[in-house]
Amino acid sequence: MFQAPYPPYDPTDISGFSYDTVVKRWPIILTNIIDHVHRLLHDMTLEAQQVRDSDVSKAEELSKKTTEGQEIISEISRLKYRMARDHELENIPQDGDILVAEYNAELESLKQTSRNTWFKAPWLYAECYLYRLIRSYFNQRAYWRGFDPFFTQKEEMFKNSGAAIYQIATTMYELESEKVNLQGDPDKLEVLFREMIQMCLWGNATDLSLLTHLSPSDIEHLQTVGKEAQEARSDFILKDDQGAVWDYIMTLANQGKRLDFVLDNAGFELFTDFVFADFLVTYTPYFSKVVFHPKLFPWFVSDVTPTDFANTISSLLSATFFPPNSVTSPDSVAHLQQMVTRWKNYIDKGIFTLATDLNDGQKMTEFWNGPWPYWNMNELAPELGQWLSGSGLVIFKGDLKLAGDVKWPVSTPFPTAIGPLAGSFPLLSLRTNKADVAVGIDEKVAESLDNKGEKWRVSGKYALVSFLPGRINQ
Repeated sequence: MFQAPYPPYDPTDISGFSYDTVVKRWPIILTNIIDHVHRLLHDMTLEAQQVRDSDVSKAEELSKKTTEGQEIISEISRLKYRMARDHELENIPQDGDILVAEYNAELESLKQTSRNTWFKAPWLYAECYLYRLIRSYFNQRAYWRGFDPFFTQKEEMFKNSGAAIYQIATTMYELESEKVNLQGDPDKLEVLFREMIQMCLWGNATDLSLLTHLSPSDIEHLQTVGKEAQEARSDFILKDDQGAVWDYIMTLANQGKRLDFVLDNAGFELFTDFVFADFLVTYTPYFSKVVFHPKLFPWFVSDVTPTDFANTISSLLSATFFPPNSVTSPDSVAHLQQMVTRWKNYIDKGIFTLATDLNDGQKMTEFWNGPWPYWNMNELAPELGQWLSGSGLVIFKGDLKLAGDVKWPVSTPFPTAIGPLAGSFPLLSLRTNKADVAVGIDEKVAESLDNKGEKWRVSGKYALVSFLPGRINQ
């Protein structure tokens, strides 16, 4: 399998994102899980007391679940202790879920080179391992198996996005009257495509595993979707292949092509992914079907799971999900209902499909929760590689695993950094910079930002739009 010519990022560099992650970001995430479970146990205890006489079996069930929850808190607290003291990463226990052997095999390999402790392990492997380990804590308990400790956090952040969501819904409604004209006018479609792609790009700024200190008002600022804001933000796109991907898309007219979306964050970002997919299917002649690829279990706090995908539609159709002060105009509620009803119809008809609903979809989806860079897809997940090779375009949202957690020079060409994946299928990566990995950038631009003291690699303020076509006659 492909081996990058540069080493991975790890926490041994105390000035880097990886070190800050182990010292600050992961402990915050673990503490949030402990606090959340503790609050749930408090509510369960009160409920058990209330039903103690009227429903004995319910009270006993709550008592058992509370005991298991206390065990989970104890395990996560122990994990925090071991992490802070650079202890060894322990094997993932056999919990009846996916990828146990794969994670443990990689861990054994790291052990051979003494890189199997929290401050020495490659950052990307350790981060993936962390979420798989957390998964096992819940899976090993009868009453908590499959529990998503981040669900409430994701849902609350989604509720704070109402104003931007209503605004976008009205914008999409206004396109309806131009639908026929748009499909025959590539120039107008390109203008709208650039609007949509930027909206979709900056929706990636909402990552709950990284924005651990932002208030709802800060998040709303990141989600500004007005045209002027997008024009201003174009200056912060350090690699911009919007023109190249549009030139390619225009060659797909009236061929019934499929679009594949490799999803990143739930909530507002998933909403913008739906909008972008809707635009390409409903208002252009270039795509007729979209497949969305989620993660199979809770991942990097805010990544989309199948449950998040389904709940997004039902939440958007609910008249009470968003706070009343989110409504930007009396008509915006109806505009949102109309748009999301169309999405629901697309799902019912198979125009929009979740990858886990495909034949062998569960197996294909396992790859996204693995610890590997994506460049080894064709060897490790050949069914997935074969599926994506039939796509008109594969959009990757925010995923640095395309280039691994490797210390590539910033000027490394994007095709070089994604190794043997280059040319396997037409690929568009939309990523706001929130980790050290960055490629395809002019060295002078990077040097200028460094000299200004900009945290351009990790702040989420800068972005990369990277496109690579598939090989001809692949």
